[in-house]
Amino acid sequence: MSSNVGPLFEPYQVKSLKLRNRVAMAPMTRNFSPGNVPNDDVVAYYRRRAAGEVGLLITEGTTVNHKAANGYPDVPFFHGEAALGGWKKVADAVHEEGGEIFPQLWHVGAVRREGTEPDPSVPGYSPSGLFAPGKPNGKAMTKEDIQDVVKAFADAAADAEALGFDGVEVHGAHGYLIDQFFWEGTNQRDDEYGGSMANRQRFAIEIIEAIRARVSPDFPVMLRFSQWKMQDYNARLAHTPEELEQWLKPLVAAGVDIFHASTRRFWEPEFEGSDLNLAGWVKKLTGMPTMSVGSVGLTEDFISGTMASKQEQVEQSGIDELVGRMTNDEFDLIAVGRALLQDPEWLLKVKEGRADQVEPFARKSLKALY
Repeated sequence: MSSNVGPLFEPYQVKSLKLRNRVAMAPMTRNFSPGNVPNDDVVAYYRRRAAGEVGLLITEGTTVNHKAANGYPDVPFFHGEAALGGWKKVADAVHEEGGEIFPQLWHVGAVRREGTEPDPSVPGYSPSGLFAPGKPNGKAMTKEDIQDVVKAFADAAADAEALGFDGVEVHGAHGYLIDQFFWEGTNQRDDEYGGSMANRQRFAIEIIEAIRARVSPDFPVMLRFSQWKMQDYNARLAHTPEELEQWLKPLVAAGVDIFHASTRRFWEPEFEGSDLNLAGWVKKLTGMPTMSVGSVGLTEDFISGTMASKQEQVEQSGIDELVGRMTNDEFDLIAVGRALLQDPEWLLKVKEGRADQVEPFARKSLKALY
């Protein structure tokens, strides 16, 4: 454990967002909202992490108001009186503990299968009716469908601001709907939403612009994106820094305030010839605030502990590595996932040098993790 973790605990501000430190809780789907409404247990879950001095809490994925947005049981909605009432309690609890909070706004796209709640008859909606290259599922979206989903994201962001949230994160990563438009493998459209990189970005840009039109100018909008997809861990949106810059600039122009660059391991370089990770390259190319993420405090990477069948054991990348990168201004914020899921006081223990008291992540029932 580093004796100088000070860089993790410096305050940070983006527009109206004022963070007490540089550590965020990464969004993690937990399936603990029966009826798609966050209950008192969910309130307590977020309160505990805020009480552990996490600066920014990003909620689990919350579905926007579109009939095909949800892909899993007991996932909380971010629409409707009951769900929004539950989220208001969550936001208030986090603020009472000195934290800030964003909802993650989500549409799963072709990941959805018929039979999923709330209406089992609704198929997945996606740019081309593809879950993965050569793997059809659900229906290809019409332009009217696209407009409906754009409005659903904007409505959710406006509701978030009205409820007192401190910003929003748009989920554009990991092979879900927005990422399905980004990715050539799942976007085979021949209209203005497919083909060139600029066309494949159009859906996301319309979402960001619609959100910006509905929220205050100082209300931060964060975009989570990734190169890898759950359908293909080796997929890439950008193969070179030049392609990444070409991809980023229109999103900056549309109104993204923070880029949350999702990687499996934060210490791995994104392109040959540089040690910079993906978030580091985003900051270098755009100058925008960036958040990194990926296996902080773990002994197994994100994929091996959750989705992949083959375990990939990796040595824990220590806090020293993280502090060094933040000291070098490679990225501004760091998101921590399963380490905080396991131990709500993880950040306090890091701060106070109590490394021997940190609870290591174990694959046990998440129902115990409140």
